[in-house]
Amino acid sequence: MTPEFLWFEGLPFSFFGYTIEGIKEARTKFVIKDEDTVMVSYPKSVPYGSWFEHIRGWMSMRHRENVLLLSYEELQKDPRSTIEKICQFLGKKLNPEELDSVLKNSSFHVMKQNKMSNYEMLPESLTSQHFSMARKGICGDWKNHFTVAQDETFNKVFQEKMAGFPKDLFPWE
Repeated sequence: MTPEFLWFEGLPFSFFGYTIEGIKEARTKFVIKDEDTVMVSYPKSVPYGSWFEHIRGWMSMRHRENVLLLSYEELQKDPRSTIEKICQFLGKKLNPEELDSVLKNSSFHVMKQNKMSNYEMLPESLTSQHFSMARKGICGDWKNHFTVAQDETFNKVFQEKMAGFPKDLFPWE
């Protein structure tokens, strides 16, 4: 059975038009300068399509009774209340010890170390030694990577793509 994708450093590429050698060559020739603005999205034919389409799809279902939208920012700001909100949504009541256990075991630090949640159990054929799903576990780290021009460009595209949704649905700064 042929895998659906060619994996390189933890990223999926279509088998059509890509080779490991070609990807390596492109990586060595591609240079991003601080003043460059880079917008990354995958075409619909590749997994993890456009971030904007993904978010718009979920946001459009936010009023359904079987959909609960949460943000990582909410979880970081008040983990206990967020977990209680999830429990209420699921109709599950946790005793204080169970809630403490969920808080502990769903923390970024614990999950980053847990092979069941950090993708370490994926076969090597699907990842590379440089693959990491979890980075720092903090909100707003993008500020350390975007230049002012990149931030302005992203905000412009964000406003266009997310028009029609209330701004308070997006809790980041």
